[in-house]
Amino acid sequence: MSEVAGEKKERFKLIPAVYLLLRRNDEVLLLRRANTGYQDGRYGLIAGHLDGDELGTVAMSREAKEEAGIVVEPEDMRFVHVAHRLGRNDGQERVDFFYEATKWTGEVTNAEPEKCDDLSWYPLNRLPDNMLPFVRLVLTDVLNEVAYSEYTEEPA
Repeated sequence: MSEVAGEKKERFKLIPAVYLLLRRNDEVLLLRRANTGYQDGRYGLIAGHLDGDELGTVAMSREAKEEAGIVVEPEDMRFVHVAHRLGRNDGQERVDFFYEATKWTGEVTNAEPEKCDDLSWYPLNRLPDNMLPFVRLVLTDVLNEVAYSEYTEEPA
């Protein structure tokens, strides 16, 4: 907490998340959201929030196991992008870290069928129309080697 004119003020908090571009040649693994209450029916990446006291690559490794049943070692990930999103509608400001991996162990499988109704490989130059708009924009940035993006509102 910080003090302003004798009053204690709660420190500003960000919500950190991690995303994985799991690549197989010119394809990326996408998951279609289902039964989550947020953007259901749209494709995104393996992703999740940091649990606290957890490094980004460790969180990403955990999420890959939880969502796709695979092991991606932190040393096999490459940082490719960070995005800062202001929380205009929900008040939740976010920082998203994107990693890329081309190496993993195990068979890709839908490990969370209650939250995902499709797990498929898509060519990076032919992504499905029903993608999370934010993820589509970041994938374009990554392909263009743009390492940072920021958004004042959620892309539509």
